[in-house]
Amino acid sequence: MSDVHTSLIARLRDDLTAARFTVGHLEELWGVDAAAALGRGHRVAAERALGRLGATDPAATLARVFVLGLTVGADELAGALPTLGLEGAIELGLATAGGAPMLDLRPYAFTDDWGPAEWWVASDLGELALGSALPEDHVLGVGGASITLAGLQVQKSSRRTLDLGTGCGIQAMHASRHSGRVVATDISRRALEIAALNAELNNIHSIEFRLGDMFEPVAGETFDYIVTNPPFVITPRRPGVPTYEYRDAGRVGDAIVAEVVAGASRHLAPGGIAQLLGNWEYRDGRPGLERIASWLDSAELDGWVVERETQDPALYAETWIRDGGTRVGAESDDLENAWLDDFEARGVTAVGFGYVTLRKPGGGLEAPGTSHLRRLEQLDGPVATGLGAQIEATLAGHDWQARRDDAELARALLTAAPDVTEERHYWPGDEHPAVMNLVQGGGFRRSYPLGTALAAVVGACDGELSVGAICAAVSELLEVDSAALLDDVLPGIRELVTVGMLLP
Repeated sequence: MSDVHTSLIARLRDDLTAARFTVGHLEELWGVDAAAALGRGHRVAAERALGRLGATDPAATLARVFVLGLTVGADELAGALPTLGLEGAIELGLATAGGAPMLDLRPYAFTDDWGPAEWWVASDLGELALGSALPEDHVLGVGGASITLAGLQVQKSSRRTLDLGTGCGIQAMHASRHSGRVVATDISRRALEIAALNAELNNIHSIEFRLGDMFEPVAGETFDYIVTNPPFVITPRRPGVPTYEYRDAGRVGDAIVAEVVAGASRHLAPGGIAQLLGNWEYRDGRPGLERIASWLDSAELDGWVVERETQDPALYAETWIRDGGTRVGAESDDLENAWLDDFEARGVTAVGFGYVTLRKPGGGLEAPGTSHLRRLEQLDGPVATGLGAQIEATLAGHDWQARRDDAELARALLTAAPDVTEERHYWPGDEHPAVMNLVQGGGFRRSYPLGTALAAVVGACDGELSVGAICAAVSELLEVDSAALLDDVLPGIRELVTVGMLLP
């Protein structure tokens, strides 16, 4: 980035700060309902609210141009950017001489383990501003998927981090909060230019940007942490089907996710962690989780895969055709036929979507004989925000219990996590519960079924008595053999420690 552009970006930063161009202030200007409508892709309510303010509030002018995608006129925009000026906005590629937007630019607020923060994030104009389908080289801004992945990031300090396919740079920026150095790659030169603008605008100077496909720009290098929201959308390889750079890697089917898993094995340092979002196909009746498990086996990585939803081929096609801005009609019918033909050719019956956490064995994490982490599960219920802490705790919980044989686990002192409650369901008039569940209030909000013995043991885990001592006391109450009861409950204890319901 040239010194001239660096100076202009500094002026832009000063203007945005002075205008109070923040998430909170914009919600004050247009209200909660209009903010919700914007989230659904409708701007009329926000436009009406800002229109009542005229040019009296510079944040309102900036929001009309860069969030709503409207033209306000050269003088009004210049007045809202007094330090940068209209000429500076033109040179940065933000606006035209007539006061029309060339980029989307909006505030973005979040809280992570390092505290609350607020940034500004630039991206290409969306469908709302363009009034048409997106161009194939579109650089996506902060959306639902990127917010999800940012919340999944473990906050463990990393010396070197890789953001693979950085797009507008949002994952690299989040990773910079817990990384000494971040390498951000992308196949799109334009994406790297916008990502570099965002990093400079937010005074983040620990990111290095590299051009290239997949892992090519980091050949031979290893990283402590890899984060990627790869272009995983399954797209037919047929002329006439748009290939959006931000979502389509040019591979057949779900091959891009398999490629990321294999590449992570080569580029993670021992003990290093990789996190990504992805799709996987259900082919010829074989579950998608089994398919991704085979990729983990080939890569020889620890793996935890959470499938959040599945879609049938028709719904999947409709979702991504509409995502590109194509509305229902003859064109969308042609595209849907292309998608369904592509799925039928591979015997695809459904597509799964979810979160993948990988870890390279080594780094002193395992004791001899420790079992590797392999969790493949479907969790489609509501989850708490900021799952990164839960993922990190699950990795630690797995390692803690996996290092201990049954005798050592029996000597452990455990307590129930503070967000865990027990629910019981009774048939009317019955003295004893028909169903007992241990319920997690945070994280993945799991519900774990309890038998009588395990419920009694968990209920007594207050850090005062060992698991073995509790089992001995419970066996007397239930009039069963103590050793048999211990053998019966230990697998459940291991699982509850792993998922964070019981804490060492």
